Amino acid sequence: MAQVQGCLQLAVYIITFVFGLPLNILAFVTFLRKFKQKVISVDILLFNLTLSDLVLLAFLPFRIVEAASEMEWRMPYFICPFSLCVHFSSNYINSFLLTAISVERYLAVGFPLRYKRLVKPLYIIVGIVCIWILSTTHCSIFYIVDHFAPEKANKTNVSICYSQFSPVQLQVLLPIRLEVFFLLFCIPFMVTTFCSISFVHIMVTQPFISRKRKLRAIGLVTVTMINFILCFMPYNVSHVVGFIQGDNPPWRMHALLFSTFNATLDPIMFYFCSVSYQKMHLEDLLYIMNKTRLGAHRDNCLELFKKDHEEPHGLVQDCNGEKA
Repeated sequence: MAQVQGCLQLAVYIITFVFGLPLNILAFVTFLRKFKQKVISVDILLFNLTLSDLVLLAFLPFRIVEAASEMEWRMPYFICPFSLCVHFSSNYINSFLLTAISVERYLAVGFPLRYKRLVKPLYIIVGIVCIWILSTTHCSIFYIVDHFAPEKANKTNVSICYSQFSPVQLQVLLPIRLEVFFLLFCIPFMVTTFCSISFVHIMVTQPFISRKRKLRAIGLVTVTMINFILCFMPYNVSHVVGFIQGDNPPWRMHALLFSTFNATLDPIMFYFCSVSYQKMHLEDLLYIMNKTRLGAHRDNCLELFKKDHEEPHGLVQDCNGEKA
């Protein structure tokens, strides 16, 4: 059973690392280039989403080594709870950032004048700092609780990472998990759902908005909701199940696997959220094609991109001030 679980986790972690790392590094570089031209509120949110994913991916090799060792922890034990603390923090930081992006998009199209007057990059940065502090402090409790019980003070012989808890630990851990479920998952999920539905309704019902922009709005909302429902919901539901059962559900680590895919889905969302992000990626692609044998297809690629972004009635301003 441990061997099957290890193979499953190994496959998921490797796929996420192989695809997620280059996509997020490219996104990181792209946003740095964008900030040199103009700082937009949504780009600050997307940049922090990328940064959070990169932090998760930086600690993913530890989970890969664990899975390759048939779920036996053969590294110094303090790395185990710390790496999981980073994993949990990244997930909840991402859930809040996705919520902030959904709110920002909704305000931009629903209340454009008030949005331009009230939403400033400085306010976004302050909110982001609060998100990082709130998520990190909550998840650091899990690291502290793992060292709470006296019988677990000696970690030298522990071979399984973060799956065996004493009754004393569970008395502290289970209520905290339930609080995390409501505060760090339910509230962001409900706010995101409301803003996403409202955003799509406004975009779809406006006759002057082009079909491509409407499809891009639907794509943005779809990827956001997939993130919440597929990546975040299973593991957070285990908090409630564990509290009701008074124990640590054995399938929790399987549910945690879904949250790992979040680091691969986020870069996909960037394409739906920012047209200038797409254009900068095209520039990077053309640069690579010029340096390789694919240079002969450069003009065809550029022509397809221009055709795809032509508007039948002229250029329409995107909801964050960019031209679509």
